[in-house]
Amino acid sequence: MVYFVQGVLGLARLAVSFYLKDDLHLDPAETAVVSGFSAFPWLVKPLYGFISDSVPLFGYRRRSYLILSGLLGALSWTLMATLVDSKYGAAFCILLGSLSVAFSDVVVDSMVVERARGESQSMSGSLQSLCWGSSAFGGIVSSYFSGSLVDAYGVRFVFGVTALLPLITSVVAVLVKEQPVRGINRPSASYDFLGSSRQHVVELWDAISQRNVFLPTLFIFLWQATPQSDSAMFFFTTNKLGFTPEFLGRVKLVTSIASLLGVGLYNGFLKKVPLRKIFLVTTIFGSALGMSQVLLVTGLNREWGISDEWFAIGDSLIITVLGQASFMPVLVLAAKLCPEGMEATLFATLMSISNGGSLLGGLIGAGLTQLFGVTKDSFDNLSTLIILCNLSSLLPLPLLGLLPKESPDSNSETTDIELKSN
Repeated sequence: MVYFVQGVLGLARLAVSFYLKDDLHLDPAETAVVSGFSAFPWLVKPLYGFISDSVPLFGYRRRSYLILSGLLGALSWTLMATLVDSKYGAAFCILLGSLSVAFSDVVVDSMVVERARGESQSMSGSLQSLCWGSSAFGGIVSSYFSGSLVDAYGVRFVFGVTALLPLITSVVAVLVKEQPVRGINRPSASYDFLGSSRQHVVELWDAISQRNVFLPTLFIFLWQATPQSDSAMFFFTTNKLGFTPEFLGRVKLVTSIASLLGVGLYNGFLKKVPLRKIFLVTTIFGSALGMSQVLLVTGLNREWGISDEWFAIGDSLIITVLGQASFMPVLVLAAKLCPEGMEATLFATLMSISNGGSLLGGLIGAGLTQLFGVTKDSFDNLSTLIILCNLSSLLPLPLLGLLPKESPDSNSETTDIELKSN
């Protein structure tokens, strides 16, 4: 249920975009920066693990934090539905909601690890598939309604409905079977936490500073840090092409299914291909296909007899499948880099570094959007922005030598990590 809630919270994603654009009247660059706040809580995921493991709340390490996360998420969306009327308030609530999801994700991940310990590989794989499948199902369910509800009832209503969803996390957390931890209030508890945290940080630094871990991690960061033009394209498709929230909900549904197809493409055909080759081919193809958005901006697709709507759906489908297939090797690489005994912490850290790169890419994209003068009404330089962003995705390719040469391990454990981490 917690994973399902994570997926279904996508219900508000389109509403947030339209709220920032239409209600707060922000420009594409400002929208990209405010939306980027949602990535911050995901940069420090290992910290939540330390807190949950070392500082039990009301006698519980898991249950209490899940209940608190649900209440925090409900609070953030309730504020969005009622009081928020500025970009600073919106940024704060987006940050709060993202923190709620990130913390609950870490806690429930640790519960899955505990449940799977000592079980057969088949049972462990079934657990991971159930978790990931629940999240994917939630995402698909919410995709279409994310647009139609905005069309029918407005963004505040969608925020109000979304505020109810995190409460599911709080309710099901009561059902968690967990033994209460005794002796929490002893004076040395805080010192134990500080001591164990310091030890974790030292171990993490020792692991990441190893050449065979640091160099591939640097590549992952740079590969994710290339600029994006998503915010500018959202303004163009809604303000210039007149795409409605309902139609964008359909596009979102298509991309959710396409994401699953991308995972299937990787697991079916690319799993045994060397990492360097996968990154090289998918980056080049992705850059070329990303240029297709220029056709939509210039209207060439209409001259070829393809409507804007059908072109947008087809374009999103292909780019998402390829994007998901190219991101799977990042997960495999991160899993392979983790030394024995530090798998969970280092994997979470590597994912945080990857998220940091993605956040930086969004901020660079926002800066370029401002630099090229792309606003909510002016799209004269949007084609140039798209071309520059797609060409910049090729910049990390000379650093492919930083990656290990061998092909990724195709055993079932690695596949479990891919599926769950998606």
